[in-house]
Amino acid sequence: MTQISEFILLGFGELHGLQFLLFGIFLAIYVATLTGNIVILTVVSVDCSLHTPMYFFLGHFSFLEIGYTTTIEPMMLRTLLSAHEPISLQACACQFYFFAALVATECFFLAAMSYDRYIAICNPLHYTSIMDHWGCLQLAGASWVAGFLAPILLIVLIFQLTFCAANEIDHFFCDLKPIMKLACTDTQIAEKTSFICTSLFALGPFLLTLASYIHIISTILRIPSTMGMKRAFSTCTSHLTVVTLYYGTLGIVYGFPSEPQYEELLKLLSLLYTVLTPALNPIIYTLRNKDVKAALRKLVQ
Repeated sequence: MTQISEFILLGFGELHGLQFLLFGIFLAIYVATLTGNIVILTVVSVDCSLHTPMYFFLGHFSFLEIGYTTTIEPMMLRTLLSAHEPISLQACACQFYFFAALVATECFFLAAMSYDRYIAICNPLHYTSIMDHWGCLQLAGASWVAGFLAPILLIVLIFQLTFCAANEIDHFFCDLKPIMKLACTDTQIAEKTSFICTSLFALGPFLLTLASYIHIISTILRIPSTMGMKRAFSTCTSHLTVVTLYYGTLGIVYGFPSEPQYEELLKLLSLLYTVLTPALNPIIYTLRNKDVKAALRKLVQ
């Protein structure tokens, strides 16, 4: 068997003259996503009133989103202009590693942010002692390290497979299912490892996030005054919206049947979590957050 050294990303296939319009739209979304996250990073760093655990994690999350979109979108833009975009085996492995690592890290950060809200609402008297600077650094450091360690075994197993016949990836980036379809050797071990990794590094943080919000909502519902309930809800609505969007779109794509007739639909659905969700996150965190809006106004003035 001859091992192939290069893949061809097919992108969105034949677009019948729409590629330049789509290129312009996706480029504008990419630039807006980068700008929004850079603005949040700047505001959180510069404004002393935002030097709190919640905004410390938001700064990390914005930095993470910049990396996440930059891993996928530049290559996606290239596939729009060239329907057959070559990518070496090493570059494909590298792109998939960073994509998987950043997805896992994002899951851990969403769990850390929900834990912060849980302590703030359910255990407010101990909030400053639990969520002190050292505690926040430990949570953030653990999220980054765990996220970047999470996909290593899966990457090794996938790219040890033999790719000897077809080399065309029917996608706009190197994603798990389209790569595994091209393997000539048995993928059973890689598939089982993928399932275990997903369970540990996506489902695990999701269950922690869910448990935090069950406690948060039950605590808020016990607050006697309506004003108190509204104030408590307002501190976590942005994060809850982002969590719902993120896990909702990931769940739709990776829980969808992978039969050949659904391939084009799955490709379009992938845009939800690679393009749409990262673009909406800065808007959600600025438009639904009084502190960030006030800090932004102060910075502009």
